[in-house]
Amino acid sequence: MITITFDATWWLVLVFVLDVIIRVTAIIVVPRNRRPTAAMAWLLAIYFIPIIGVFLFLLIGNPRLPRKRRRKQERINEYIHDTSASLDFGTLRPHAPGWFTSLVTLNRNLGAMPLAGDNAAHLIPDYQESLDAMADAVRDAERFVHVEFYILQSDAATDNFFRALEEVAARGVVVRVLLDHWANRGKPFYRKTLKRLDAMGAQWRLMLPVQPLRGKYQRPDLRNHRKLLVVDGRVAFTGSQNVTDSTYNLRKNIRRGLHWVDLMARIEGPVVASVNAVFLSDWYSETDEVLTDDIDLFDVESGPGDLDCQIIPSGPGFEFQNNLKLFAALLYAAQRQIIVVSPYFVPDEAMLLAITTACQRGIHVELFVSEEGDQAIVYHAQRSYYEALLRAGVRIWMYKKPYILHTKSLTIDDEVAIVGSSNMDMRSFGLNMEISMLVRGEEFVREMRVVEDRYRSLSRELTLEEWEKQPLRSTVLDNLARLTSALQ
Repeated sequence: MITITFDATWWLVLVFVLDVIIRVTAIIVVPRNRRPTAAMAWLLAIYFIPIIGVFLFLLIGNPRLPRKRRRKQERINEYIHDTSASLDFGTLRPHAPGWFTSLVTLNRNLGAMPLAGDNAAHLIPDYQESLDAMADAVRDAERFVHVEFYILQSDAATDNFFRALEEVAARGVVVRVLLDHWANRGKPFYRKTLKRLDAMGAQWRLMLPVQPLRGKYQRPDLRNHRKLLVVDGRVAFTGSQNVTDSTYNLRKNIRRGLHWVDLMARIEGPVVASVNAVFLSDWYSETDEVLTDDIDLFDVESGPGDLDCQIIPSGPGFEFQNNLKLFAALLYAAQRQIIVVSPYFVPDEAMLLAITTACQRGIHVELFVSEEGDQAIVYHAQRSYYEALLRAGVRIWMYKKPYILHTKSLTIDDEVAIVGSSNMDMRSFGLNMEISMLVRGEEFVREMRVVEDRYRSLSRELTLEEWEKQPLRSTVLDNLARLTSALQ
């Protein structure tokens, strides 16, 4: 009888050599074209939990869309830039500060739409009111309705909106709908929503589908987080709100009594064409269908207002982080006051430096966040920045539970503001496809001030003295979450 024995020493040598290869390879591969914080977080994960770390890196380590999708976005950007270069987008407001003009140029060079004048934009801070306002706009449609939302659910709160879509579809209006695949799959009313869209005859597609058996795959945690509605190229809506009940119909939210607080803007004027261009770009990305043959991409109509507006799309389809550059530039441009509203505030080094520097320049800075968190990791990662912000002089307002303040906005001094879908966190900067609207006009900022005052009245201020009493376990959780938030 022959006995085969294995020398354990060789196994140890093999494991050691493999471990060295993994670590050396990680040092070469991971930091390439990646922010230092993200690279360090990945290296720590691979070094301390090599098997899990390598698996996660292979699964979600690429923060960009597949090359085919990126090339589509590049073609779209070139087409929009060339087509709109010589068009008249209304009369701009006079006496724009130099920094604003250069900011508009920055946005344009990064793939944004032109700055448009003669626009009207009004805020809708009530959750149900914004759903009904969108339904009213849809009912006036004569040619097309374009719907693009991160989460789209047919439920009791949104029934009026869906009935409006059904009514216009029945009289021949073309209804096109985009909704994020991963954010909706498995959620309440997902199948019901798709069946209702089919029944009304809507043309719908899933955004960024993760369906490898159908040849559709990219990093699974990339999201199309945009929220927009366009009716006939005349009226548009954009902001932070999804088309769903304020509880998102999730049992855990209902059990905790959570409700989302959001902000939408109703827009008229030339900038509506830019919002529609974002939709047409995403439709082309998902379907390969070029709708510009049937719809004039920049069929510009003069609006009833005097606001200057620019639409800035951002996301992994773009070479640079358009929204991060926009926010950072505005923070450095502020002369008197900065007010930030962001449910998920997890800044990178550039954003944190810009905010703390603003305080040191004597700028009054306020940050609105939620007292309650709906996503544990993001909630704790956000908390890890509170001490640095408070010590720098930022006033932090915590919107009282059980409400989740989901609005995403930024106001600078008394003339410039941003509303849209983008949080000020690393996910929105690098992994989510977002839409932001830059607005110049005192009247719009005055509307923002009313909303901010209401948020302030429903919040409590966090002080440094209170924060210093945080237990050690909370600090540990916050710091661990801060590390994981950088895994991009």
